[in-house]
Amino acid sequence: MTAPTTPVWHGVHVATALPFHDDLSVDYDAYAEHVRFLAGGGCDGVCPNGSLGEYQTLTDAERARVVRTAVEAAPDGFHVMPGVAAYGAAESRRWAEQAAEAGAASVLLLPPNAYRADRRAVVAHYREVAKAGLPVVAYNNPLDTKVDLTPDLLAELHHEGLIVAVKEFSGDVRRAYELAERAPGLDLLIGSDDVLLELAVAGAVGWIAGYPNMTPRATVELYRLAVAGDVAKALPIYRDLHPLLRWDSKTEFVQSIKLSMDLAGRKGGACRPPRVPLTADQAAQITRQTNEVLAKGYR
Repeated sequence: MTAPTTPVWHGVHVATALPFHDDLSVDYDAYAEHVRFLAGGGCDGVCPNGSLGEYQTLTDAERARVVRTAVEAAPDGFHVMPGVAAYGAAESRRWAEQAAEAGAASVLLLPPNAYRADRRAVVAHYREVAKAGLPVVAYNNPLDTKVDLTPDLLAELHHEGLIVAVKEFSGDVRRAYELAERAPGLDLLIGSDDVLLELAVAGAVGWIAGYPNMTPRATVELYRLAVAGDVAKALPIYRDLHPLLRWDSKTEFVQSIKLSMDLAGRKGGACRPPRVPLTADQAAQITRQTNEVLAKGYR
């Protein structure tokens, strides 16, 4: 009897930060090394070209090469789930097709975000991208996109066969239970680092994560304990890491995670405009919190 195969979107997928050279051109070699580092740290995959990867600032050629670099660097069994967000459904579908051609296993898709799209527009958007043929993970981030993928809308998308999972970033952990009632077969993925434990207890089967860029082993251990229901062991780790995990939900999350990476000996580095450097107070706070985590032995 053949053992069941774990869906490729399950587990810890890191929304990868993208390293740049001093002139802010993409450092593809450093990015490939980072993908291998995350695989070696126990993560299950990566999500290139997400917000943390500054996809909005990339040219088409850069964006396509980032996906190819991730796929080529990924060892066997390590999955690549590119972000395919774009202003229009046709463009998102083209990025999904490019991901498939490059060898990606699934894609992560925001709703239309150029304006406050209504329900019909959202459904049409996901219908178009689903035609590319890869499993689609919906990304609900109503804070930034102003389009809310509510449980009833996600259930509609799932029942039509358009999505297999949702990265839930609303911060409202109560939605996990309504979603399980409305769409029992739709997989819930943790979307923001600072509600990891709460959504894991509620039944999440994956985490699209930010801070594993800095500390993959510790954060993967936390995730495994949380989804296994071992709250007694998970909670002390969660408390230690939570001051950093909270930055994943702040406007400065890209700069914050990159600074923490630098402090941990990884290549975080600068961001492309329009992101600007952290203020002195923000940098000092993140530096202190990161050093406290490192001093406790988390890596």
